[in-house]
Amino acid sequence: MAAAVCPDLVPMVDHDARSREYIMWGYDSYLRWLYRSGRPNLFARIQNRFSAKLFAAGIAPRRVAALGVRGRRTGRVIWFPVVIAEFDGRDYLVSMLGNNANWVCNVAADDGRAVLRRGTEDLVHLVAVDLDRRAPILREYLKVAPGARPHVPIDRNAPLADFERIASSYPVFRIDQRGE
Repeated sequence: MAAAVCPDLVPMVDHDARSREYIMWGYDSYLRWLYRSGRPNLFARIQNRFSAKLFAAGIAPRRVAALGVRGRRTGRVIWFPVVIAEFDGRDYLVSMLGNNANWVCNVAADDGRAVLRRGTEDLVHLVAVDLDRRAPILREYLKVAPGARPHVPIDRNAPLADFERIASSYPVFRIDQRGE
């Protein structure tokens, strides 16, 4: 009865929010599809190549860059886009695809040596973060890396204890400068 007298009291369905939710679900599904085998498919490789060039030029926001790592089999430097998480005044990289991502294996094979490009080229040393220190960095990473969210089975706003449970599956590296 109150709705007939005062139309402002009629509950409104937020169609825009439902549309955004559906679009995000579709986008998340697309991102998972790009890496459905745990490795990037052809479309992901094309996207990554384009993004890495854009990020390397320094055009994109400060938290993105192109990471170059030497391939452990070919010896060639492989470039791909990364999102840099900042925590306690330090910069970190996270493997959204887990422990078996090629770049993680390549970094380990080359003793942590890598190149980071974001306008300028920096020689860096990637230092693996101990398991007991990963959780807050993982949480910060998910806040700044929306493309990684579909690959990590936890909400970015989850309690720290939930991140501690998955920390062993997602390598985290501190970015240190190196001189050569």
